[in-house]
Amino acid sequence: MLFMSWYKGLSKKQAVILCFTLLIMISIVTAGYFIAPPSKQNKNIKFSTEMTLKELAPRLGVTGKALAKELRLPLDTPKSKPMNKLGIKEDQLEHVVEHLVSHIDTTLKYYFYGALCLGGLVYLVWLGVPANAPAGKRKFYYPPVIYTVFMLASLAFAGFMLGKSPNPMEGIVKVFKSMVGLYPDPLNKVKAFIFFILLAVIGNKIICGWACPMGSLQELIYKLPLFKNIKKKKLPFVFTNIIRTAIFIVMLVFLFGIAGGKKGMVIYHYINPFNLFNLEFELMSILVMVIAIIVFSFFTYRPFCQFICPFGFVSWIVERISIFRIKIDREKCTECGACIKACPLEAAKGRVNGSIAPADCFSCARCLNVCPVDAVKYSFTCKK
Repeated sequence: MLFMSWYKGLSKKQAVILCFTLLIMISIVTAGYFIAPPSKQNKNIKFSTEMTLKELAPRLGVTGKALAKELRLPLDTPKSKPMNKLGIKEDQLEHVVEHLVSHIDTTLKYYFYGALCLGGLVYLVWLGVPANAPAGKRKFYYPPVIYTVFMLASLAFAGFMLGKSPNPMEGIVKVFKSMVGLYPDPLNKVKAFIFFILLAVIGNKIICGWACPMGSLQELIYKLPLFKNIKKKKLPFVFTNIIRTAIFIVMLVFLFGIAGGKKGMVIYHYINPFNLFNLEFELMSILVMVIAIIVFSFFTYRPFCQFICPFGFVSWIVERISIFRIKIDREKCTECGACIKACPLEAAKGRVNGSIAPADCFSCARCLNVCPVDAVKYSFTCKK
């Protein structure tokens, strides 16, 4: 078995690093459980239409404006007037509360994200290539089963077990929503955004590649040995990135009221696939988006990440300054194209060609075990 061959090839130093890393990962998640257990994430919020927007909004972690928006009331609706006097029915309020509660961050997820990113980074930098592996035996390098295990853990724990929030996509969207007064705690939203960005800076998009549950779902589907001929045809990065950038700009235009006549409209709300992890499909467009992502993931690598995700766009920009990332030794590289062929996107091609803005690299490790001259490494940026 490839995994066992990889494991047996680890040096004593690598074995110590592996055990120590696993211990730290377990410690991080355990600490998170005691510091912020899911049971203390009080989401059993009492409410009634006799309450005012001003009374209920803080319990849901939003402003009166945001609650009015969710109830489809004008943003300038009186916040001190009972909701039943505003024409709000009990079932309508119940639906809105259920939706807003699903957006309350489960703090434990941050610890899961940190643990998964740590494990992925250590594996990519120090453990992927067994020190005692036979020379030239690249089949022992970076066994795919380890990446698959991380994807399954992310999907199960950071996804379905702990729900949709927080996640990298909302990490950036909620910052902009705070700017138009939809959240009472903009500083906390900025902190969450910084958390995700820092993970992307430490390891090249490692939060997207190794910890995001929606990314994991797409990765697992794509890894299925189906439609191999279609998968060989990669979408032009210029095309996918133009669409992703355009959607991001349109979101800002509507959110800040530049178009549409009023502030607060978030187009990502209508196509948020992370709702899958709460099994919450209050809008048909969300269900359609989830189905589309699942279907296209059989043929295309991470379609949501490529075409839509705002954090995918921002972290693509951040990739330029990532501390650990793919490096190509120009003196060794023969430009044989092996890494370009192995890469599911145009990321390797851009890096080999020296592009200043290559395609997204999700640190998937596919290119790391195919180079015949060991010119491709995942390492510290400043390392010679």
